[in-house]
Amino acid sequence: MKTRSLIRGALAAMLVVAAAACGTDAPDGAGAGGAAGAGASAGGAQSASPATLSAGDSVEFIATEFSFTPTQLVAEPGSYSGTLVNQGTIEHDITFDNGEKIVAAAGESVDFQFEVPAEGVRFFCSIPGHEDAGMSGMITTSATPAAAPADAHATAATEMAVEADPNAPPYEYRDPRAPARGEGEGFTLTAGGAPDGGDLIDVEMVIEEKQATVAEGFVQQIWTFNGTMPGPVIRTQVGDTVRVHLVNPPEATVSHSVDFHASQVAWNDEMRSIAPGEELVYEFTTEYAGVWMYHCGTDPVLHHIANGMFGMVIVEPAGGLPPMENEFFIVQHEWYLGPQGEVSSFAKANQAAPAPDFVMFNGAAFQYKDHPIEIPTGEEVRLFVLDVGPSIDSSFHIVGTIFDNVIKEGIHLQRGNEGNWGSQAVDLSPAQGAVIELKAAEDGLYPMVTHAFNFPGRGAVGLLQAGDGQP
Repeated sequence: MKTRSLIRGALAAMLVVAAAACGTDAPDGAGAGGAAGAGASAGGAQSASPATLSAGDSVEFIATEFSFTPTQLVAEPGSYSGTLVNQGTIEHDITFDNGEKIVAAAGESVDFQFEVPAEGVRFFCSIPGHEDAGMSGMITTSATPAAAPADAHATAATEMAVEADPNAPPYEYRDPRAPARGEGEGFTLTAGGAPDGGDLIDVEMVIEEKQATVAEGFVQQIWTFNGTMPGPVIRTQVGDTVRVHLVNPPEATVSHSVDFHASQVAWNDEMRSIAPGEELVYEFTTEYAGVWMYHCGTDPVLHHIANGMFGMVIVEPAGGLPPMENEFFIVQHEWYLGPQGEVSSFAKANQAAPAPDFVMFNGAAFQYKDHPIEIPTGEEVRLFVLDVGPSIDSSFHIVGTIFDNVIKEGIHLQRGNEGNWGSQAVDLSPAQGAVIELKAAEDGLYPMVTHAFNFPGRGAVGLLQAGDGQP
């Protein structure tokens, strides 16, 4: 039986997110478990040793982002009545070790029956990332074996051991050439079509959860916008209106959303999460030029970004940048391997000192080392560069070149400036972008790296090939 009650609201949602953020920012992922404990204590269920439940009793499990209340129960073996109360802003479930799963949408309460076996039973939320974020608990009995204390470091180290599959398919090469304004599959540019009389760019954006090879031998279940990681590059000019039709198809397994950093809209309006089978329209006017990030903002945000839900918006000044024939986009991001064929590891991504398995450009480790980007010799080349993290900075550098024109987060190093200053590397924290221009002085190969040199060996290296590549 299901009892539905609407409990959403902007203030409640903000409190939920703030609580989740406090939990997941704690050292070594301990905050996730701590959040669950704190929630239980607030409810009074864990402020003292719990009383033993008797068969036939009723138990209320309250779910939020990202904890259950209570998390620890003592019970006699037998049959019980339960109620899952989802006080969060996204879908949650409670899954027992015997495989029984009860699902509740945001604001929904669901009644169910469950069994406590002689040895007790563990419960958790089975939605990817939610258990790692703290949504688990245990019902013990007098016969439950004592468990050894968990070691977060050991757990992360164990998960690190994902072996390459020699039969994995090759990665899908991503063409790094930047699109023209309003260009892209499912995009429509309508001159004068915006409500204010300006130009309108319509974007059909469908969420797709799919299998993809992120590095040679490693297949993961990634979450994407329009089937690619990064999502499609949206190129606009200041004054354009962008209207995004976001669709989360019925076959999706989790709620998703989108947050465009180039927009100025209320967080609890267009950025709200939508469940599988839902859709929304996200409309904004690009009022500031820059290289902007967009990403899924559904909790845990860290996991949705780490699992592929990010992309780039290029906003040029009104009238556009000076034309340049060779333009490319480069998105740096991390990957924290989960088991083969499954989603990335939230537990590894959530460590206070992140240690990604791969750091890569445009969705696949080493792809531009395997397939150099061809550029002309002696001509200016423009790169749109974005670090989407979710946690690692970039020191973007191209060996053998000097950046002679750089716009980073609105700060402009101009070509031909007084003193003729140049740039050797552009420092980008997660969610920062830059427009970088350079030229290759002679034929040859020019390595593209992050100059944090513990990461090129993990995939963050590519090659620009000027001419035939031979000096």
